[in-house]
Amino acid sequence: MVDQQENYNDAQMFMLEWLDAHDEEREQLYSGQITDGTVMHVGEDEILVDVGAKAEGVVDGRELNELTEAQREALVEGAVIRVYVVRVENEHGNPQLSISRAKMEQDWEEVEANLADDNIFEAEVTGSNKGGLIVHIGQLRGFVPSSQVFSVRGQAAPGQTHQDRLASLIGETLNFKVLEVDRRQNRLILSERAAEQERRKALKAQLLDEIEEGQTLSGVVSSLAPFGAFVDLGGADGLVHISELSWGRINHPSEVVQVGDEVDVYVLNVDLDRRRIGLSLKKLQPEPWDAFMSAYKEGDDVAVTITNLADFGAFARVKSHPIEGLIHISELSSAHIAHPREVVSSGEEVMARILRMEPERQRLGLTLRHLETSQDDEMAAPEAAFDEDDDGEGATNSADFDEIEASQDDALPSDFEAEDEGEREAESF
Repeated sequence: MVDQQENYNDAQMFMLEWLDAHDEEREQLYSGQITDGTVMHVGEDEILVDVGAKAEGVVDGRELNELTEAQREALVEGAVIRVYVVRVENEHGNPQLSISRAKMEQDWEEVEANLADDNIFEAEVTGSNKGGLIVHIGQLRGFVPSSQVFSVRGQAAPGQTHQDRLASLIGETLNFKVLEVDRRQNRLILSERAAEQERRKALKAQLLDEIEEGQTLSGVVSSLAPFGAFVDLGGADGLVHISELSWGRINHPSEVVQVGDEVDVYVLNVDLDRRRIGLSLKKLQPEPWDAFMSAYKEGDDVAVTITNLADFGAFARVKSHPIEGLIHISELSSAHIAHPREVVSSGEEVMARILRMEPERQRLGLTLRHLETSQDDEMAAPEAAFDEDDDGEGATNSADFDEIEASQDDALPSDFEAEDEGEREAESF
């Protein structure tokens, strides 16, 4: 009898110790916890998961619809999965678990880590609206404001709206950085522009280390400004100043190139301190003066177009070569005139005669006085037309060239020294 009592007491003690041990395990669970569990059964209505508690945890079967096909296929008996503890105990005494909530919490932790570490990551664009793009990161829905979308910069296609351009990115995988995370408000703000800035900054640093003056590189015209064209050399932009776009004088870079054009450029200079690259298009083109000197000599007639008027003369561009010459006011007419507009107008085409050629200084002196047949005998000799002053009316001298060229160039900033609008998005996008 005593032995039976002792055995009973031992069994009771064992049971109490077992219950206490499992109660301790069960007490380790808490709402909001993410833990590993082993799949015990997969049914249509519920999924049973062993999380080490007294009873098996239950995942609502409807969560299967929220999983990807690959995730559903991996959900088999014996598989170890991550689950979120919704409640430690439901009405039946089982822990209430969630697979999708566990994945969502992991996604929040991931984006918070990306924000803290300033990481760049890839994600697919899943939608768009008037304000920007929708991007899903796992279970999370992120938003990219329109101002933070880099891929829609540049000129739109004819008839294409900004909304059309945003919608065209749906399905694209782009690079992003996290700007803001707020779990409580379910708020996740992303930026493609910041990611592109970071990427281009790294590429530019690499390019600056490798590029050398005198190289010929290929690139794509990324944007135009009044003072020149920016060319993307593969993640870093260089500037082709307007004076380096063509041997002839142009009023705007669009006369030579358009955004999106693929071009070969010559590296003029590399400023490592200012992280800027000076490029040239005309350096890769034949020197026009060589061809011009082979085709013409002083005294020849040449077809020109009047391009600009100044108080002391008219500039004229040779139609057959990208060369500009000066018709001094004294060479526009044998009669005294107060201003060149009395004889010619901008855009007018005339046949001029070559008075003097200065290839070393790239200067060309022209005259129209030969058109006045009655005055042919009175026309001054070529040298006199340049070298004699005649009270300011009888010479086309170097000072005249300098003055008119300076007047035209005043409005053009030197390389990279543009105003804020000219600094462009290559620096700040």
